[in-house]
Amino acid sequence: MTHPIDAWHSIAKARDPRALGGLLADDVVFHSPVVHTPQRGRTLAAQYLGAALMILGNETFRYVREIRGERDALLEFELELSGVQVNGVDLIRWNDAGQITDFKVMIRPLKAIQAVHQKMGELLAQMQQRQQQ
Repeated sequence: MTHPIDAWHSIAKARDPRALGGLLADDVVFHSPVVHTPQRGRTLAAQYLGAALMILGNETFRYVREIRGERDALLEFELELSGVQVNGVDLIRWNDAGQITDFKVMIRPLKAIQAVHQKMGELLAQMQQRQQQ
């Protein structure tokens, strides 16, 4: 079995949101840096993580530090988004089956949060429009 963090790295590198389904548990909870309410369930978490892959996963994105535990990990990342330096962490927890059960993203500084909020809002709105058509 592939380690869940290795699987996440592969998905992030490929920027392939279709691969998220098998990695996320049915009851996964996604914590966004800009949305107050946790997003519960595979469908919502995959939607948010897929959007994040498209927005944050540009050519400047890189993980700069990684701390792995038995069932959780912290991955620090950096990138540039619309001329703004973004620094953040992914806090990831997984179950015995190697599926992610909790994914929390935190971003700094405030200017970076604002840039991510704007870009994510635009992309999620476009995705909802496509689903309604």
